[in-house]
Amino acid sequence: MDAGQVTYILSQLILGALATFFAIMLWSKTRDTAWILIVIGTIAAYIEIIYSILNHFGFIGADFLLIGSVSLAVIILPSLRMIFFIAAFFVMIIKPYRR
Repeated sequence: MDAGQVTYILSQLILGALATFFAIMLWSKTRDTAWILIVIGTIAAYIEIIYSILNHFGFIGADFLLIGSVSLAVIILPSLRMIFFIAAFFVMIIKPYRR
């Protein structure tokens, strides 16, 4: 593994941890549905980062649930993050019309 890969992995871990930490801090301060969905999406993004790093180093076998030649986790984790973000944006859009 060269210096570029180490830098990439460390930056993903550190920035993802900071984003997740601040998201959890925000979660304790707000009860707004849209913000909670953004927080959950951020946590899902960090789970995706951790999973990809563990898979890269061979700690997790990605071949237990396959769709074709692609692991189910590789499909679900990025999609899960985007689903939470889409739901949050949808809630923000319809919020003025609910009152």
